[in-house]
Amino acid sequence: MRPDIEGFLAYSKQFYAQRQYTNNGPLVRQLEKRLATLHRTEYCVTFCSGFWALVLAISKLALQGKSEIVMPSLTYRRMADIAAWNRLQPRFCEVDPHTLAMSAATAKECINDNTALILCVHPIVNCCDSEGVAALARERQIPLLFDAVESVYETQAAGKVGQFGDAEIFSLHASKLLNGYEGGYLTTNNRQLAEDLSLMRGFGFKHADNIAVPGGMNAKLNEIHAAMALASLDDLEQQVARNRVRYRLYQRLLQSIPGMQLLEFDEHHATSYKNIVVRLDADWPLSRADTLRILHAEKIVARPYYYPALHQKSMAYPHVAADLPVTDVLADQFLLLPCGHHVEEHDIEQIAALLAMLAQQATAIKHQLEAA
Repeated sequence: MRPDIEGFLAYSKQFYAQRQYTNNGPLVRQLEKRLATLHRTEYCVTFCSGFWALVLAISKLALQGKSEIVMPSLTYRRMADIAAWNRLQPRFCEVDPHTLAMSAATAKECINDNTALILCVHPIVNCCDSEGVAALARERQIPLLFDAVESVYETQAAGKVGQFGDAEIFSLHASKLLNGYEGGYLTTNNRQLAEDLSLMRGFGFKHADNIAVPGGMNAKLNEIHAAMALASLDDLEQQVARNRVRYRLYQRLLQSIPGMQLLEFDEHHATSYKNIVVRLDADWPLSRADTLRILHAEKIVARPYYYPALHQKSMAYPHVAADLPVTDVLADQFLLLPCGHHVEEHDIEQIAALLAMLAQQATAIKHQLEAA
């Protein structure tokens, strides 16, 4: 995602002229105000990354004296590490095979007297059942945090993503819909949470040499990142329109390839059309590993979808062992195909042509791979 350079430079001149480059500068304040409006929440707090936004939010929200955090296993590879930073044990839950996300039913099975927090993650395409999980959290009186790093633009029947649970976390990494080079932010309607996290990202200081909130660190977003994020925000609708063109082309070209299904966006609500995910069905003639091997040999940057699942990895810190047969199957089925600002329509045509060739010539290809 790359916004207009002139827009980025225009924002950068503002903080340069005011001689404030960090410490809650004018562009950070402007960005937080616009993001809160975008997500229709009372508060937004920016951070140097989505990772540290998650770590600090969990540290504030987790119930004291409890030791477990419920999270999906089919998710971001560092999510369990984030729990460990907070001295919490991840308890991995299954996902709904239709949404690829935690549901109220799968989370409910993992809740017990030691549950400190529910960490619900929106999938890469479409959204989880936010209302259902939020209702469960209210019923059991457990804090609920959403990881919504891939859902900046998404809307559900109940409203804009960003408003659910105690808070939601987003990323401003260069690979995301809103590009701040790096960065992250949290949206919430909880004033005390927003104030505490705003202090914690700046070492916990409130006024000179007064540590008002324990557990602080340097997790501030600086002005140059805020300038890039503001320029990206100005370009958001155009980004989505360009993504829609790429998505439509993938949709048209992949539909005739047997054994492969594009995960389609729910167009009943606002969606970014950003990520391109395909499922390899049982009749796809090659393994996913061999498919990736060939795509990479042709310089096509495709990736397995959240593989391995977290419960399949060895961990050096305490966690709750899990048997998750649905996740085990899903972890072997999906591919992420190239998407975003640098992918041209011609690139998509070449990718689809290569995948069609793999489907047609699979027998000969498998023989060559076995002989190699």
